[in-house]
Amino acid sequence: MATWGEAVARATQRFTEAGLPSADVDARLLAEWVNTRRPELAALLTEGQVSQFEDAIVRRERHEPVQHIMGLMWFRYLELVSRPGVFIVRPETEMVTQAGIDTLAKISEPHPVVVDLCTGSGAIAISIATEVSRARVWAVEQDSNAYQLARVNNARYGSHVELVEGDARSALPELVGRVDVVITNPPYVPYSVELPADVLADPAVALYGGGDDGLDIPRQLVTRAYDLLKPSGVLIMEHSDEQGPALVDFAHRHGFVNGHTGCDLAGRDRWLYAEKEGM
Repeated sequence: MATWGEAVARATQRFTEAGLPSADVDARLLAEWVNTRRPELAALLTEGQVSQFEDAIVRRERHEPVQHIMGLMWFRYLELVSRPGVFIVRPETEMVTQAGIDTLAKISEPHPVVVDLCTGSGAIAISIATEVSRARVWAVEQDSNAYQLARVNNARYGSHVELVEGDARSALPELVGRVDVVITNPPYVPYSVELPADVLADPAVALYGGGDDGLDIPRQLVTRAYDLLKPSGVLIMEHSDEQGPALVDFAHRHGFVNGHTGCDLAGRDRWLYAEKEGM
Protein backbone atom coordinates (compact mmCIF):
# COMPACT_ATOMS: atom_id res chain seq x y z
CA MET A 1 0.00 0.00 0.00
CA ALA A 2 1.35 3.44 -0.96
CA THR A 3 1.96 6.31 1.41
CA TRP A 4 0.23 9.64 0.88
CA GLY A 5 3.55 11.17 -0.10
CA GLU A 6 3.98 8.59 -2.85
CA ALA A 7 0.36 8.89 -3.97
CA VAL A 8 0.51 12.69 -4.23
CA ALA A 9 3.81 12.51 -6.14
CA ARG A 10 2.34 10.06 -8.66
CA ALA A 11 -0.81 12.15 -9.05
CA THR A 12 1.32 15.24 -9.66
CA GLN A 13 3.26 13.42 -12.37
CA ARG A 14 0.07 12.22 -14.06
CA PHE A 15 -1.46 15.70 -13.98
CA THR A 16 1.73 17.17 -15.44
CA GLU A 17 1.64 14.63 -18.26
CA ALA A 18 -2.01 15.55 -18.85
CA GLY A 19 -0.98 19.17 -19.38
CA LEU A 20 -2.65 20.56 -16.26
CA PRO A 21 -1.16 23.92 -15.20
CA SER A 22 -1.25 23.42 -11.42
CA ALA A 23 -0.49 19.73 -11.10
CA ASP A 24 1.00 19.81 -7.60
CA VAL A 25 -1.75 22.00 -6.16
CA ASP A 26 -4.48 19.83 -7.67
CA ALA A 27 -2.88 16.66 -6.32
CA ARG A 28 -2.64 18.06 -2.80
CA LEU A 29 -6.20 19.41 -2.85
CA LEU A 30 -7.64 16.09 -3.93
CA ALA A 31 -5.53 14.24 -1.35
CA GLU A 32 -6.83 16.49 1.43
CA TRP A 33 -10.39 16.02 0.18
CA VAL A 34 -10.11 12.22 0.13
CA ASN A 35 -8.42 12.17 3.53
CA THR A 36 -10.80 14.85 4.93
CA ARG A 37 -7.76 16.71 6.29
CA ARG A 38 -4.11 17.35 5.37
CA PRO A 39 -2.67 13.81 5.23
CA GLU A 40 0.56 12.79 6.91
CA LEU A 41 2.86 12.06 3.97
CA ALA A 42 4.26 8.90 5.64
CA ALA A 43 0.79 7.51 6.44
CA LEU A 44 -0.64 4.70 4.32
CA LEU A 45 -3.82 5.06 2.30
CA THR A 46 -6.67 2.77 3.21
CA GLU A 47 -8.18 0.56 0.53
CA GLY A 48 -11.16 2.88 0.23
CA GLN A 49 -8.91 5.93 -0.08
CA VAL A 50 -6.91 4.29 -2.85
CA SER A 51 -10.07 3.76 -4.88
CA GLN A 52 -11.47 7.22 -4.22
CA PHE A 53 -8.18 8.98 -4.96
CA GLU A 54 -7.69 7.03 -8.19
CA ASP A 55 -11.19 7.96 -9.34
CA ALA A 56 -10.48 11.63 -8.58
CA ILE A 57 -7.17 11.48 -10.47
CA VAL A 58 -8.79 9.97 -13.56
CA ARG A 59 -11.49 12.64 -13.57
CA ARG A 60 -8.91 15.41 -13.19
CA GLU A 61 -6.75 13.95 -15.96
CA ARG A 62 -9.77 14.45 -18.21
CA HIS A 63 -9.67 18.14 -17.24
CA GLU A 64 -12.75 17.98 -15.05
CA PRO A 65 -12.47 20.91 -12.61
CA VAL A 66 -11.24 20.04 -9.13
CA GLN A 67 -14.21 21.91 -7.69
CA HIS A 68 -16.66 19.63 -9.52
CA ILE A 69 -14.83 16.51 -8.36
CA MET A 70 -14.93 17.63 -4.72
CA GLY A 71 -18.32 19.34 -4.92
CA LEU A 72 -16.75 22.23 -3.03
CA MET A 73 -15.00 25.51 -3.72
CA TRP A 74 -13.48 28.12 -1.46
CA PHE A 75 -13.98 31.88 -1.68
CA ARG A 76 -12.52 34.26 0.89
CA TYR A 77 -13.79 32.84 4.22
CA LEU A 78 -16.49 30.67 2.67
CA GLU A 79 -16.69 26.99 1.80
CA LEU A 80 -19.28 26.83 -0.96
CA VAL A 81 -21.01 23.97 -2.72
CA SER A 82 -19.91 23.62 -6.34
CA ARG A 83 -21.96 21.93 -9.06
CA PRO A 84 -21.51 21.41 -12.81
CA GLY A 85 -23.46 24.00 -14.76
CA VAL A 86 -22.66 26.85 -12.36
CA PHE A 87 -19.70 29.23 -12.65
CA ILE A 88 -16.68 28.31 -10.52
CA VAL A 89 -15.43 31.20 -8.39
CA ARG A 90 -11.88 32.44 -8.98
CA PRO A 91 -9.27 34.35 -6.93
CA GLU A 92 -9.53 37.63 -8.84
CA THR A 93 -13.18 37.92 -7.83
CA GLU A 94 -12.11 37.84 -4.20
CA MET A 95 -10.34 41.15 -4.85
CA VAL A 96 -13.42 42.57 -6.55
CA THR A 97 -15.38 41.63 -3.43
CA GLN A 98 -12.76 43.32 -1.26
CA ALA A 99 -13.20 46.50 -3.30
CA GLY A 100 -16.89 46.37 -2.43
CA ILE A 101 -16.18 45.79 1.25
CA ASP A 102 -13.67 48.66 1.31
CA THR A 103 -16.28 50.92 -0.27
CA LEU A 104 -18.86 49.96 2.35
CA ALA A 105 -16.39 50.83 5.11
CA LYS A 106 -16.50 54.46 3.91
CA ILE A 107 -20.32 54.68 3.96
CA SER A 108 -21.78 56.15 7.12
CA GLU A 109 -25.29 54.86 6.43
CA PRO A 110 -26.02 52.36 9.25
CA HIS A 111 -27.51 49.76 6.93
CA PRO A 112 -26.13 50.28 3.42
CA VAL A 113 -27.93 48.53 0.58
CA VAL A 114 -25.88 46.27 -1.70
CA VAL A 115 -27.02 44.55 -4.89
CA ASP A 116 -24.99 41.76 -6.50
CA LEU A 117 -26.02 41.34 -10.14
CA CYS A 118 -25.37 37.97 -11.86
CA THR A 119 -24.60 36.36 -8.49
CA GLY A 120 -24.02 32.82 -9.79
CA SER A 121 -23.19 30.63 -6.78
CA GLY A 122 -23.81 33.60 -4.47
CA ALA A 123 -20.15 33.99 -3.55
CA ILE A 124 -19.87 37.79 -3.67
CA ALA A 125 -23.20 38.47 -2.00
CA ILE A 126 -22.70 35.94 0.79
CA SER A 127 -19.18 37.21 1.45
CA ILE A 128 -20.41 40.77 1.83
CA ALA A 129 -23.37 39.75 3.99
CA THR A 130 -21.15 37.74 6.35
CA GLU A 131 -18.22 40.16 6.47
CA VAL A 132 -20.26 43.40 6.63
CA SER A 133 -23.12 42.39 8.87
CA ARG A 134 -24.73 45.84 8.84
CA ALA A 135 -25.26 45.69 5.09
CA ARG A 136 -28.56 44.65 3.54
CA VAL A 137 -27.69 42.51 0.56
CA TRP A 138 -29.76 41.51 -2.46
CA ALA A 139 -28.53 39.18 -5.21
CA VAL A 140 -29.99 38.54 -8.65
CA GLU A 141 -29.53 35.46 -10.84
CA GLN A 142 -31.46 34.47 -13.97
CA ASP A 143 -30.11 30.97 -14.58
CA SER A 144 -32.20 28.46 -12.62
CA ASN A 145 -29.27 26.10 -11.86
CA ALA A 146 -27.17 28.92 -10.47
CA TYR A 147 -30.10 30.38 -8.55
CA GLN A 148 -30.80 27.05 -6.83
CA LEU A 149 -27.14 26.65 -5.92
CA ALA A 150 -27.03 30.21 -4.56
CA ARG A 151 -29.97 29.28 -2.32
CA VAL A 152 -28.05 26.26 -1.01
CA ASN A 153 -24.93 28.32 -0.31
CA ASN A 154 -26.93 31.15 1.22
CA ALA A 155 -28.59 28.72 3.63
CA ARG A 156 -25.18 27.38 4.70
CA TYR A 157 -24.40 30.86 6.06
CA GLY A 158 -27.70 31.85 7.62
CA SER A 159 -29.67 33.03 4.55
CA HIS A 160 -28.69 36.67 5.09
CA VAL A 161 -28.89 37.49 1.37
CA GLU A 162 -32.22 38.28 -0.29
CA LEU A 163 -32.04 36.19 -3.45
CA VAL A 164 -34.07 37.08 -6.53
CA GLU A 165 -34.48 34.85 -9.59
CA GLY A 166 -34.66 37.23 -12.52
CA ASP A 167 -32.93 39.26 -15.20
CA ALA A 168 -30.17 41.43 -13.75
CA ARG A 169 -30.97 44.07 -16.37
CA SER A 170 -34.45 44.72 -14.98
CA ALA A 171 -34.82 43.07 -11.55
CA LEU A 172 -35.47 44.85 -8.25
CA PRO A 173 -37.51 47.80 -9.52
CA GLU A 174 -38.42 48.47 -5.90
CA LEU A 175 -34.78 49.38 -5.20
CA VAL A 176 -34.35 51.93 -7.99
CA GLY A 177 -32.53 54.96 -6.57
CA ARG A 178 -32.02 53.30 -3.15
CA VAL A 179 -28.81 51.27 -3.53
CA ASP A 180 -25.43 52.25 -2.09
CA VAL A 181 -23.26 49.70 -3.91
CA VAL A 182 -23.89 47.61 -7.02
CA ILE A 183 -21.31 44.90 -7.48
CA THR A 184 -21.16 42.35 -10.26
CA ASN A 185 -19.05 39.71 -11.97
CA PRO A 186 -21.00 39.55 -15.24
CA PRO A 187 -20.33 37.48 -18.35
CA TYR A 188 -17.67 39.43 -20.26
CA VAL A 189 -15.63 37.04 -22.42
CA PRO A 190 -15.64 37.78 -26.19
CA TYR A 191 -16.67 34.82 -28.34
CA SER A 192 -13.35 35.06 -30.19
CA VAL A 193 -11.26 34.27 -27.09
CA GLU A 194 -9.95 30.72 -26.79
CA LEU A 195 -10.50 29.43 -23.26
CA PRO A 196 -8.77 26.55 -21.46
CA ALA A 197 -10.70 23.33 -20.88
CA ASP A 198 -11.26 24.07 -17.18
CA VAL A 199 -12.93 27.37 -17.97
CA LEU A 200 -15.03 25.82 -20.72
CA ALA A 201 -16.55 23.60 -18.02
CA ASP A 202 -18.41 26.72 -16.90
CA PRO A 203 -21.75 27.41 -18.60
CA ALA A 204 -21.59 29.66 -21.65
CA VAL A 205 -24.26 31.92 -20.17
CA ALA A 206 -21.82 32.81 -17.36
CA LEU A 207 -18.87 33.40 -19.68
CA TYR A 208 -19.75 35.23 -22.88
CA GLY A 209 -20.78 38.86 -22.63
CA GLY A 210 -21.92 39.33 -26.23
CA GLY A 211 -20.63 41.52 -29.05
CA ASP A 212 -17.19 41.57 -30.59
CA ASP A 213 -15.65 42.87 -27.37
CA GLY A 214 -17.71 40.83 -24.89
CA LEU A 215 -19.21 43.98 -23.38
CA ASP A 216 -22.83 43.93 -24.51
CA ILE A 217 -24.11 42.61 -21.18
CA PRO A 218 -21.64 44.59 -19.02
CA ARG A 219 -22.76 47.84 -20.74
CA GLN A 220 -26.39 46.98 -20.07
CA LEU A 221 -25.54 46.37 -16.42
CA VAL A 222 -23.75 49.71 -16.17
CA THR A 223 -26.97 51.47 -17.19
CA ARG A 224 -29.02 49.27 -14.84
CA ALA A 225 -26.64 50.05 -11.99
CA TYR A 226 -27.08 53.75 -12.68
CA ASP A 227 -30.84 53.35 -12.19
CA LEU A 228 -30.46 51.34 -8.99
CA LEU A 229 -27.86 53.51 -7.30
CA LYS A 230 -28.42 56.51 -5.09
CA PRO A 231 -26.63 59.72 -6.07
CA SER A 232 -22.94 59.12 -5.20
CA GLY A 233 -23.57 55.36 -5.08
CA VAL A 234 -20.78 53.10 -6.33
CA LEU A 235 -20.60 50.51 -9.11
CA ILE A 236 -17.94 47.80 -8.99
CA MET A 237 -17.78 45.47 -12.00
CA GLU A 238 -15.28 42.74 -12.83
CA HIS A 239 -13.90 42.68 -16.38
CA SER A 240 -10.98 41.28 -18.35
CA ASP A 241 -7.61 42.99 -18.28
CA GLU A 242 -8.24 44.56 -21.70
CA GLN A 243 -11.74 45.96 -21.12
CA GLY A 244 -11.05 48.63 -18.51
CA PRO A 245 -10.71 51.71 -20.75
CA ALA A 246 -13.88 50.89 -22.71
CA LEU A 247 -15.94 50.42 -19.55
CA VAL A 248 -14.58 53.54 -17.85
CA ASP A 249 -15.44 55.55 -20.96
CA PHE A 250 -18.92 54.04 -21.17
CA ALA A 251 -19.59 54.71 -17.48
CA HIS A 252 -18.48 58.35 -17.81
CA ARG A 253 -20.79 58.81 -20.80
CA HIS A 254 -23.74 57.42 -18.84
CA GLY A 255 -23.80 59.48 -15.68
CA PHE A 256 -20.88 58.14 -13.68
CA VAL A 257 -17.85 60.03 -12.43
CA ASN A 258 -14.49 59.13 -10.89
CA GLY A 259 -14.29 55.99 -13.00
CA HIS A 260 -11.10 53.97 -12.86
CA THR A 261 -9.90 50.38 -12.89
CA GLY A 262 -8.68 48.30 -9.99
CA CYS A 263 -5.77 45.86 -10.37
CA ASP A 264 -5.33 42.25 -9.33
CA LEU A 265 -2.22 40.92 -7.59
CA ALA A 266 -0.46 40.59 -10.94
CA GLY A 267 -1.05 44.28 -11.68
CA ARG A 268 -3.68 43.62 -14.36
CA ASP A 269 -6.75 45.84 -14.68
CA ARG A 270 -9.62 43.67 -13.44
CA TRP A 271 -12.56 45.75 -12.27
CA LEU A 272 -14.37 49.01 -12.87
CA TYR A 273 -14.97 51.44 -10.03
CA ALA A 274 -17.37 54.29 -10.80
CA GLU A 275 -19.59 56.64 -8.78
CA LYS A 276 -23.03 57.83 -9.79
CA GLU A 277 -22.97 61.59 -10.09
CA GLY A 278 -24.23 63.21 -6.88
CA MET A 279 -27.12 65.59 -6.43
